[in-house]
Amino acid sequence: MVSDYTIQEHIRKLEVSTSHEEHMYNILDIYMNLFPVRNAYLFRYSPFGFLGEGIILISNDGLSHIREIRDDIRSLPIIFSAICERKAKFCSGIEYLKQTSSKYIFPSSVNSMIAVPICFGSVVVGYICSTEFKDDFINMDDKLLSSFTYYGKLIGKFLENTTGAYHSIILSKRELEVMKRIAWGESTKEMADSMNISELTVKQYVKSAIKKLGANNRSHAVGELIRKGIIS
Repeated sequence: MVSDYTIQEHIRKLEVSTSHEEHMYNILDIYMNLFPVRNAYLFRYSPFGFLGEGIILISNDGLSHIREIRDDIRSLPIIFSAICERKAKFCSGIEYLKQTSSKYIFPSSVNSMIAVPICFGSVVVGYICSTEFKDDFINMDDKLLSSFTYYGKLIGKFLENTTGAYHSIILSKRELEVMKRIAWGESTKEMADSMNISELTVKQYVKSAIKKLGANNRSHAVGELIRKGIIS
């Protein structure tokens, strides 16, 4: 088990990152230093179509971009379960074969996987997967799983608070919050309820954000914010 304090101390190291790309790399680098894993795949998640999209992979071979990986995570039970329950999930042996897609070709020695949701509150914005573990790894007990889950929650909170200098010039705090929630799949009513504002006010924030970003619609605006590294 990794203590909550140790995880918190490592998360603070992310504050020195100077770019969106550096944030992504450091999230996985810290994860691999904290936990008994040999690789780490980082994905963003959108509830629109239950879509998981690859971002980067860190392994013994170095850093790789995995943007070609796009999946309906309902076809991957372990990941779907981790996202639905907002808890890290682990499987091995026969369960690993049952819960992973045959289209992924892993080395024959790989027979385990952990999926760690990255979430802020009740919203999952991404996840980390590992399929190779260090030699000193013995078993995945509840305490270690809990530490993985806690790491995902802290990363989600960090990403929520990391917006970069660009948005302070272009979008107001409320406009940015609304656009993030759209990216997470929340409806106008859900946003209004959770932000304690009217649906009309939500629509006004969306309209002004789209205009400031020079976008054509909500999806285009969200795409621009993701491309600029303002949201992930």
